[in-house]
Amino acid sequence: MSVLRILGIAALAAAAGGGYYVYTNYYNVPTVTTGVATLAPVSEAIYGTGTVEPARWAKVVPLQRRRLVDLCTCEGKTVKAGQVLGRQDDAEERNALNELQISSEQAQRDLDRAEKDRTKNDATQKEYEQRWTQVQEYKSRIAAQQTRIDQLVLRAPLDGMVLRRDGEVGEIAGPTDVLFWVGPPLPMQVVAEVNEEEINRIAVGQKAFLRSEAFPGQALRASVSQITPKGDPTRKTFRVYLLLPNDTPLRIGMSVEANIIFREKPSAIVVPAEAVSGDFVQTVDNGRLERVPVRVGIRGSRNVEVIGNVSRGMAVLSPARPDLAPGTRVRVDTSNQVNTPQETEPATAPDPVQGNPIQSNPIQSNPILSNQIQSSPAQVSTTAPALAAAPSANQDDARISSALSAHIDSVVNDARRNVGKFANR
Repeated sequence: MSVLRILGIAALAAAAGGGYYVYTNYYNVPTVTTGVATLAPVSEAIYGTGTVEPARWAKVVPLQRRRLVDLCTCEGKTVKAGQVLGRQDDAEERNALNELQISSEQAQRDLDRAEKDRTKNDATQKEYEQRWTQVQEYKSRIAAQQTRIDQLVLRAPLDGMVLRRDGEVGEIAGPTDVLFWVGPPLPMQVVAEVNEEEINRIAVGQKAFLRSEAFPGQALRASVSQITPKGDPTRKTFRVYLLLPNDTPLRIGMSVEANIIFREKPSAIVVPAEAVSGDFVQTVDNGRLERVPVRVGIRGSRNVEVIGNVSRGMAVLSPARPDLAPGTRVRVDTSNQVNTPQETEPATAPDPVQGNPIQSNPIQSNPILSNQIQSSPAQVSTTAPALAAAPSANQDDARISSALSAHIDSVVNDARRNVGKFANR
């Protein structure tokens, strides 16, 4: 082979190698998007649904199945314990009572005659004892019959207000029909159902944020006042009672969604949830990737708290690119930067204690949301982290604001994952 041919091949190889280098380092550089780590209050909550009820109330239910002959028009009115609210037909019982009273009077006259002759002999003494027993028996039967008649009178079980009245005069009502709800209108509470897997994180005194379709966008608050000791083994839920303030706009019987805050920090470094890959986040330094080890703290569907060498204002890849090795040259797409929560000045508070990351199923993460439908008892409650996403002088309002929007982001993330699954088929 001639020297010129060898030199030509070497020149071609050098040109090809140079072209490959230029292509891989200047034309085939992966494009990434970034988000900014910010300082914001964070909280994690347990989700549940429930209804508004008075803290103390009772139902008025007939003990016997009879026709209604009288019902008061007393909805919204104050009543006293024992006050008559309605009556059932007692004609049959009163006829039986009259017969017993007549027989009792005759037995009493027979007893009076037997008493005059009781000392004559043993036979008269025995007859007197029989007459006396018969009189006592009639007294007992009359008392029992009078009790049956009294049971057909519907009375208020306690002092309070008639919250609701059902039924109409002329209808037949029995033990399965609730005719009156009676109780003091204040204080009120929410009786919520919480999944048994989450009940160990709830304690008396914890704050709760509520949402009702009747008051969209309004911040409604409550606090945990009681936890039922025994759960429902069929639905796998526990009852949690949330005490409402007296000035709440909620009304008795309304259904609400609740986020019970069990873990919160006044300030923490947060990044988009999709920026975290395992135990690291990625940053760009002089056009090349670097991995920064982190530990995940409070986890939300939109953002997560990271603990590590990440500071406020640091740009991190969002979404993360674990397929790219450290040192890989990348190009940052500044036109499609991922939105991150606006920074919030940290509140004055003791240093929070860091805990182990709490993992939650993203499909079941259900913060307070709009237009949510629960399809089964097993989905009544689950972990629902919420991170504040807007500056506010009131930290509670910031957490509520983030919780209201977190569900939308969760749905979007689920849709992206589903699109990826179908695209790979």
